[in-house]
Amino acid sequence: MTIASFGKTIRLFLVDGTTNGLTTAELSNWTGIGIKVPRIKFKEYSSRPEFQKPGVYVLIGKGENNEDAAYIGEAEVIAERLAQHIVNKDFWNEVIFFGSKDKYLNKASVKYLENRLHELASKAGRYAINQNTPTRSELSEAEQAELEEFLAHIKVLTATLGHKLFESLEETVENKEMTRELFYCKNGAGANSSGSPSTEGFIVYKNSIFMLQEQPSLGEGVRLERRKMLDQGLLNVEGKYYRLTKDYLFTSSSRAASVTLGRPASGPIEWKTSKGITLKHFEI
Repeated sequence: MTIASFGKTIRLFLVDGTTNGLTTAELSNWTGIGIKVPRIKFKEYSSRPEFQKPGVYVLIGKGENNEDAAYIGEAEVIAERLAQHIVNKDFWNEVIFFGSKDKYLNKASVKYLENRLHELASKAGRYAINQNTPTRSELSEAEQAELEEFLAHIKVLTATLGHKLFESLEETVENKEMTRELFYCKNGAGANSSGSPSTEGFIVYKNSIFMLQEQPSLGEGVRLERRKMLDQGLLNVEGKYYRLTKDYLFTSSSRAASVTLGRPASGPIEWKTSKGITLKHFEI
């Protein structure tokens, strides 16, 4: 049975009237609340009621190699735990946390949410999550079902607040005529990539084969991206080719084609279905 999805009303409130302060995020008919605040503003807002309750939080910043990084935790009193992280964790510059406007959340429920959020973030692979897997609380089936709904709202609001760390690339591929198709980018020299259009650009899938040789006309930005992918272990050298080691999101189909072929390329023309129908055909 297919479950229908419905539109959602989200209310964002900028407490001091700017995007540089505290932002609250709420969904209609939901008892939860999301809070985003910069690290340097924590002390200013930490006495607010939202900070004095149980919740789950995500510290967001950059890792040692300038990659997106996050730390996921839970606390019975959010303000106390964040104060500890001000002292002992340097990487983060922003925190998003979620609590309840009533007394719905307790120690067991936030431990469950912490574990599930860690699981989702690790699976999505968008941010470096350098921590051990948190212990999951033992809850009844009914309690778990309620918290899974709470978790779904957390995913939506975290993305709304600017961080899609809980959303896998697969979730950005919509189930419509164009995106049900798998597209291929090939040439006679052996390049062979597969991918799908995404709401964020174009996803090229693991084990796709890229040309190692680059044509002189290839743009410098694409050259740099290929080198960065190689440095990060996303590309393995196999003879005259690169092999992609994990699914990778490009900003456009043309950039994905250019990286695959090692030359300037028009994605809407180069990406084709197994029947030879171009991506452009589906876009127009």
